[in-house]
Amino acid sequence: QLHLVESGGGFVQPGGSLRLSCTASELNLNGLAIGWFRQSLGKEREGVSCITSADDSTDYADSVKGRFTISRDNAKKMVFLEMSSLKPEDSAVYYCAARRGGATMTISLYNYWGQGTQVTVSS
Repeated sequence: QLHLVESGGGFVQPGGSLRLSCTASELNLNGLAIGWFRQSLGKEREGVSCITSADDSTDYADSVKGRFTISRDNAKKMVFLEMSSLKPEDSAVYYCAARRGGATMTISLYNYWGQGTQVTVSS
């Protein structure tokens, strides 16, 4: 059973930056696509970004393009989400998820989920 653990969340002022990490329990991340998702109070969970295993191609939600960057370090079994120019509307619980196959922003296609890390952007 694959376990994912997110870290790096916290409180930041608008315009600030945070780096989220997702650590996997697998021996390596080869063959696993990883996605970052978020859910704020009263809203549905939404896709933020994803990265493939095969060629590290990435995708981003329009709301975060140019501000967030996803990357992976297979040797360390980690995936990162660098977030900059943060806005109050970025406040949410951020989850990483994994699936065997291609990367997608479709939530229902991910089989493994972490417990989430809270990001709060406020002045």
